[in-house]
Amino acid sequence: MLKTAEDIRQLNERISQAGQFTDKLRNEVGHVIVGQSHMLDRLLIGLLSNGHVLLEGVPGLAKTLTIKSLATAIHAQFSRIQFTPDLLPADVIGTLIYNQQRNEFVVRKGPIFANFILADEINRAPAKVQSALLEAMQERQVTIGDTTFKLEEPFLVLATQNPLDQEGTYPLPEAQVDRFIMKVVVDYPTMSEEQMILRQNVSGAKSEPVRQVVTTQEVLHAKDLVRQIYMDEKIEQYILDIVFATRRPGQYQLDKLAPLISYGASPRGSINLALAAKAQAFLNKRGFVIPEDVRSISHDVLRHRIGLTYEAEAENLKVEDVIEEVLKKVNVP
Repeated sequence: MLKTAEDIRQLNERISQAGQFTDKLRNEVGHVIVGQSHMLDRLLIGLLSNGHVLLEGVPGLAKTLTIKSLATAIHAQFSRIQFTPDLLPADVIGTLIYNQQRNEFVVRKGPIFANFILADEINRAPAKVQSALLEAMQERQVTIGDTTFKLEEPFLVLATQNPLDQEGTYPLPEAQVDRFIMKVVVDYPTMSEEQMILRQNVSGAKSEPVRQVVTTQEVLHAKDLVRQIYMDEKIEQYILDIVFATRRPGQYQLDKLAPLISYGASPRGSINLALAAKAQAFLNKRGFVIPEDVRSISHDVLRHRIGLTYEAEAENLKVEDVIEEVLKKVNVP
């Protein structure tokens, strides 16, 4: 539906007011976390676009502390699940326990029943445990025995995996990886940031605990507003061109990429690119999407949705290089 300039102006005003809470969250989490603004912004995009985020980074980059601080600042329920090879599906979603006094089976809910779920080192658990997350992530519900339970909103799964240690791990299948709206690569802090981290931890001075600065109702209201953000047909076409260029590179004068890509982004790639672009516009307090919103989140949305051939690996080509070539070639509206 086309919106008039007046409609967009009014939406801009509403988003400018509603978007104030993102600044509060950044400031509050910033009291505990030094740097890592990219990771925090991507978590907020996942939260606002009703998606889940896969984080990849070496240990010690404050991944756990960031999501825990974010949950505290929103006063949301937080659960941390440490994935290990001996974990069972019941350890994640819950199970039926026999109650001798009542002579019946009762449901004992697992840690998945929370607003923010940290699935730590998700690739350490076998496939049956990973798949236990699928229903919760996609349908936002959990089935235990014959009963199905709806999960409370907001609901965000943040899964982490260590890119270095691959021994004894179970790589996530494409079907599950595709359910994450973004795969975010967390990098080391800069030298100045690490100096601040070092001083904070060596001095022994305790940092102030994270306070609640936002309510879950504000977050749910913001999620509704994100869906209303205006996206022009030209931006839609731009998103489709980017996704289709990963599937049929030859049609976009990217013939050299054709033998390097084994499969391109799925329709979820298009949907999530549009949703994440709207959330990015919201973070910038804008009521409409611009091409830069799409470009800025393309790497994170697409890097786990493109498969490379052995030829690409032999040439030491990375998925990021493919996405960069696509963004260079596809016409910007």
